[in-house]
Amino acid sequence: MIDVVPAELIPPVLSEYRKAVTLRYTRVLAGTLVALTIVAASVTAIMAGPRDPDGDPVTGTATIGLYLALFAVVVAAGVFGAAGAAGEHQHNTLVTTALFTADRDRLAGSKYLVTAAAAVVAALAVEVVAMVCLLLFGRGKFEITAALFAVLGGGLLAAACWAVIGTGLGLLLRSPALAVGAVLVWVLLAEPLLWVVTAGIGLPGAATLLPGSATLSTVLAGSFTDSDLLAPAPAAIVVLLLWSVGVGAAGWWALRRAEL
Repeated sequence: MIDVVPAELIPPVLSEYRKAVTLRYTRVLAGTLVALTIVAASVTAIMAGPRDPDGDPVTGTATIGLYLALFAVVVAAGVFGAAGAAGEHQHNTLVTTALFTADRDRLAGSKYLVTAAAAVVAALAVEVVAMVCLLLFGRGKFEITAALFAVLGGGLLAAACWAVIGTGLGLLLRSPALAVGAVLVWVLLAEPLLWVVTAGIGLPGAATLLPGSATLSTVLAGSFTDSDLLAPAPAAIVVLLLWSVGVGAAGWWALRRAEL
């Protein structure tokens, strides 16, 4: 039998799993995402007209609710990771965890692994709910094609990456308010302003190197190809992975050096 998780990682992984599933705000967040998905996917599927093969998004306007739900789950993944990692510093639970898992590398690895896995599960649940709504209310308005599967896969990847980014920020900033605020301010305010600035100075392509733009390109695979703000999906995936690795590594380094 091949062990999926090394034996020495099982205790810290189980510890992180219990933290993730027993906190009340995680269940509220998951329920909110599902409810939002039902509303968004159903409304856009009902209101959409016939699919235009040459229009955007390439999967049809009936699937706009799916995109909205995926963007919501991506932001939620970042918030979830940031709040969970920074909250441990705030409430000193990381000290107790470190007593049982002295190896900081295993501690950080298990935290990233569980947070990313939880984000993928949430994204998968959102996608399943959205697809059910589309099949119920959007028949004939969209097609199940390779482009749709690319969107679904991109959503899973983006959720995992933002969970790692959020966790890394939480470990770096050590304050839930600062870490969650950093995720929300960057996604909702700072980066959109940078898009406007780069476009205004004649360098719109520079925005493709930012994490939010890379996330949009990853989820909107094959759509809005004429936009200067969105890189082709393969390149955007690489950019998003580099951001998650970079921020995740910074958080890992901060945890190794932290005095608990």
